Amino acid sequence: MSDEALHRALGLTDDEYALVEGVLHRAPNHLELAMFAVMWSEHCSYKSSRLHLRRLPTSAPWVLVGPGENAGVIDAGDGVAIALRIESHNHPSAIEPYQGAATGVGGILRDVFTMGARPLAVMDPLFFGPPDDARARWLVEGVVAGISGYGNSVGVPTIGGELTFDEGYAQNPLVNVLCVGALPRERLVLGRASGVGNLAVLLGSRTGRDGIGGVSVLASAGFSGADGAASLDDEKRPSVQVGDPYEEKRLIEACLALLDEGLVVGIQDLGGAGLTCAASETAARGGVGMDLDVTAVPLREAGMAPWEVMTSESQERMLAIVRPEDLAALEALCARWEVRSAVVGRVTAPVPDAAGRPVGMVRVREGFDGPVLAEAPAAALADEAPLYDRPRARPADLDALVDDDPVDEPAGDVAAELLAGLVDPAWVYRQYDSQLFLNTVVGPGRDAALLRLAGPGLPASERGFALTTDSNPRWCALDPRAGTALTLLEAIANLACVGATPAAVVNCLNFGNPEHPEVMWQLSEAVDGLAAACVATGLPVIGGNVSLYNESAGRDIDPTPVLGVVGLLERLVAPPPGWTWRDGDTVVLVGPREARPDPFPLAGSLFARRRGRRGGRLPAFDERALATCRFVAGEVARVCAGGPSPVAAVHDVGAGGLATALGEMSAASGVGLAWGDPRGHAELFTEAPGRFVVATRDPATLLDAAASAGVEATVLGVGAGERLTLGEWCDLAVADLAERRASALSAALGL
Repeated sequence: MSDEALHRALGLTDDEYALVEGVLHRAPNHLELAMFAVMWSEHCSYKSSRLHLRRLPTSAPWVLVGPGENAGVIDAGDGVAIALRIESHNHPSAIEPYQGAATGVGGILRDVFTMGARPLAVMDPLFFGPPDDARARWLVEGVVAGISGYGNSVGVPTIGGELTFDEGYAQNPLVNVLCVGALPRERLVLGRASGVGNLAVLLGSRTGRDGIGGVSVLASAGFSGADGAASLDDEKRPSVQVGDPYEEKRLIEACLALLDEGLVVGIQDLGGAGLTCAASETAARGGVGMDLDVTAVPLREAGMAPWEVMTSESQERMLAIVRPEDLAALEALCARWEVRSAVVGRVTAPVPDAAGRPVGMVRVREGFDGPVLAEAPAAALADEAPLYDRPRARPADLDALVDDDPVDEPAGDVAAELLAGLVDPAWVYRQYDSQLFLNTVVGPGRDAALLRLAGPGLPASERGFALTTDSNPRWCALDPRAGTALTLLEAIANLACVGATPAAVVNCLNFGNPEHPEVMWQLSEAVDGLAAACVATGLPVIGGNVSLYNESAGRDIDPTPVLGVVGLLERLVAPPPGWTWRDGDTVVLVGPREARPDPFPLAGSLFARRRGRRGGRLPAFDERALATCRFVAGEVARVCAGGPSPVAAVHDVGAGGLATALGEMSAASGVGLAWGDPRGHAELFTEAPGRFVVATRDPATLLDAAASAGVEATVLGVGAGERLTLGEWCDLAVADLAERRASALSAALGL
């Protein structure tokens, strides 16, 4: 293959090839070209999104590490820090669902423990095509099995996530994974190389051919099959990594022990782009160079070429920077954990460039002092990929779509609509162990997960933390700016249900082909919406991921920004209220009945989507909703602290609207409710965020407290009987609600 054909096959454009020549002041050889191709891929370099991500607020007094490292880190109090990261493994999971999802979990765990944090929990937002499609069912079963097979085996609980079915994901599913970990503040370590003469030690699995080109082949290109399917499965399957959770478990324990013993000065996981990425990023962050001996890398396949060794994405590997005098102790500790260690390089001093400026060089050698096979500036590989300001254009049909407001959509059979929205994802989360470590107070299936802030090696604390992941592609397809802002508000509402005060955000921005101007407009608008909402709420974005080229046969997915938000509780000694109201409890809607600017907008709702109505105008980001969230969070936090509160049950009004929230709580409680005066089906199914269904035995105290906080509250009725009655619109047996909710997902998937 000619050099011209080679760079294109590796995913570099002609202009990018010319830039590489400019960096090296010569033509690159095959190995150098492969290294630049993976590091300058969309997935690794963010070359289409970096320009926009700079607009996000990233700092706050409690932020210890922001974007740019393997995970963001915040101060959680009592000498404990929390590390948080979210990633995507979309294209690998479309090709090989089990291994794609499993290695997504493995990779996100390494992002967290490379900071010195013990991984404590995983969440998994998942998006598939309609469940009546055979391929979608195959993907669901494979992805869920991959997440459970890896997470359960490695010993990290999966505590929640999302499950979305929509035809837009039929051929391009989304598999996002979030991980949270905790660490003593003094154990925080960064992924940077330092100390000329220090050694680069490769820890963990041997290197194979699995995952070669995983970034450039899969995550930086769409699927082009004429039938819309991932028709190049067989060709692309070798680009999917293969995971080993038992190796990962040993690697976690060994790395944390190495950090506790002070035996490493920097550490980095080998994820996208493999050893090339780990070496260039650690060197670039430290302002040093690194020499690597390609022959010293332990291999599990014979005859691997240097470019294969340098770009392999084989899993369960870490690169540690170690002082020579600590090598023997490191090797002994690794042997105790049965983790392989091999010295593969050393830190070198920067050299002056033509202008006399110091430049750290990454050199690949054959032997530690052997011939140089490749040489490139570390910063050029890690930080100086081309930055594209791609054309942006508002979709031509968007105005017509927005004008098609479903506010006039007739009610139809409200009872049938309510039943259609009751889908319990229990079949999915019951495949996961959510109780590992015994820290989980609220697990999957509720508004947010809640855990004790405890673990091996952590200072004693009564604090807790909460997690939620949220998205709403239905909103974002209509208005990505407003939709993303409302998604953050929905996440804050979910945290309020377990008493948590939001502290930080991570984002996984899943979009279509960035070469389509409409997609870049959507991305830019979503970033601005998130930035504005973060400023309004005082929340920093401490990290994230951008997944582009989510398209199949030229069709882009709807914009799907997924937000992971962590919240903190100062005292967690009792569980928060659940969804269960009791006979005689007063049921109250806390928050405004009407949204602004429209009383009951149906735009972007499940009610409208099920009727083929995708248009309309979203409600505005409402300060009243934030006040409501703060009020509810404060009341629930008092319960968690063991104090008095009138709140006996609480549930956020989210997808499916107020009718669905009431149906879920009635089904969970086994107790009915008669609400006499809903203002029609629009009030029942609008999804304007920042409203809560609260049950109480002391309505006077709850209503007085809400009034004192300036929060609206409306009594809906008293829990009683065996039927849920919503005015003239709906009358259903509680038993029918419970049966439908429990069986809907299994029936849809044919299980």
